[in-house]
Amino acid sequence: MKNSFKIPQLLLRFALGITFLTPVSDRLGILGPMGERNIEWGNWENFIDYTTTLMPFMDRPMVNVMGGIATVAELIIGVLLIIGYKTKYAAISSCVLTLIFILSMTVFKGIKAPINYAVFVTCTSSFLLSRISSYEWSLDHLMKRKNN
Repeated sequence: MKNSFKIPQLLLRFALGITFLTPVSDRLGILGPMGERNIEWGNWENFIDYTTTLMPFMDRPMVNVMGGIATVAELIIGVLLIIGYKTKYAAISSCVLTLIFILSMTVFKGIKAPINYAVFVTCTSSFLLSRISSYEWSLDHLMKRKNN
């Protein structure tokens, strides 16, 4: 059976990977300071201020830790998706992480927040990517061919 998902899975991997790496770059100040066009946070403090609104039941030091964990997870997921390594697990992790974001944003900010940040799209796209059987043009595919 011919794999008709070669190009779509590649584009989906890249789109999802970039979707994770861009906000990480923003919160680390790599994309520019707050106030510049298309900059949401511009630095770690602004990111933690926002994250505090999603976790009002935690004190700020714990929110800082949780923001750090989320940032590391997003960085790892983004890189894994782009290079196509452990793609199925990265996609499942992406789906679970964004589902947590959806729930937290909806409960504490309202339904419009996850819609504005396209979290529903990221979550469902990640689920779809996890269901694809073969990831062409990926480290997964390269390693599979090398082992055969």
